Amino acid sequence: MTVPGSPLESLLSYYEPLCTLRRDFRGAATLHTPGSPLLGANASYLLPGTPQEVTPLLRVWHEAHGAPPLVVVEGAAWGGAVPGEPVESWRVGVYRPQPEPGVIVVEQTSRLHLSRFAGVLAESHDLPEWAAPLARSLAGPLERLPDAVLLLAYAGGEAIGALLWQAGAAHLWGTLDPAADAPLLNAAAWLADGHVVTSLPDDSPLTLEGTREVTFALLSGTSSGTVGA
Repeated sequence: MTVPGSPLESLLSYYEPLCTLRRDFRGAATLHTPGSPLLGANASYLLPGTPQEVTPLLRVWHEAHGAPPLVVVEGAAWGGAVPGEPVESWRVGVYRPQPEPGVIVVEQTSRLHLSRFAGVLAESHDLPEWAAPLARSLAGPLERLPDAVLLLAYAGGEAIGALLWQAGAAHLWGTLDPAADAPLLNAAAWLADGHVVTSLPDDSPLTLEGTREVTFALLSGTSSGTVGA
């Protein structure tokens, strides 16, 4: 099974409802969310066919709005594909439930516990200081997403993982212990037909179907050609 559409389209459709502003320009879609640490909600998506001569204009726009000139492309961002410094790479694909020991408990949590959810998520990405801003940035969008589900993973009563599921995808998640990765994603997969579209870091041992890589990079300079053609 493959990701419906392209990996970038999956990420874009997932993060757009969580962002403050979307701007489209010559094939690139920019999401901007002041006060949020989410890469996916603060990047320009260089969709297939986007001309690379657009990148200097994107950089100017990001910097004019006080945001790092972050872009996301399918495939590696080095080797001349995109003029920039790679920040992070994800594997995007379809996840199906995988074996796990059963000692981690995963529960759906109320939006009244958004602060706890955001705290676990921020800490799992080594950004504990962003817990409160993340909770504030998610509060409004979640009011407009009645079908979105917040999941928390627990070990011994302590929350060690958090995941936001919406529309069959779960790109925003994190754990304090890798042992919670599979239980958390398993629970997300069972929310709809036994599979979920998600993103994994390069070093994750978990497997995906139809895996394709996306890379976030900070723009630095100009180039010619087309991204993803």
